[in-house]
Amino acid sequence: MSVSVSFQDLVLARLLANEAVIEIVADRIVDGGDDDLAFPNITLGASDFFPDDADCVRGREETLQIDCWTRDAGKKWPCRKLVDAVKNALHDAEGDLTEGALVLMRVDLARVFSDPDGITTHGVVQVTGVIEE
Repeated sequence: MSVSVSFQDLVLARLLANEAVIEIVADRIVDGGDDDLAFPNITLGASDFFPDDADCVRGREETLQIDCWTRDAGKKWPCRKLVDAVKNALHDAEGDLTEGALVLMRVDLARVFSDPDGITTHGVVQVTGVIEE
């Protein structure tokens, strides 16, 4: 396994364990896009990391994008509700990684905007894990 996969697994577990998130999306949380997925849903998007070594400890800051999707013809509040639930599930969350050790998890960005199709609203939540490798 890798540290990146371990962090992603923890994020997924936190989302699936959160009642407010599940109340909105049920089990519609997937890794990557799925055109057949019913709305509302959550997909995992881009990720990146940069090394963050200190005092003989190898570390990294790993960022994962979480995409929140709703379809309520021009209404942004359902997506805002989902984005808030995701933020609350992940910001300052704790948990064990199968590889590495989570020092801190934080939400660095939450954003909601209309997609060009006019009926889909897209929310983006960026969560960062400070991880000791």
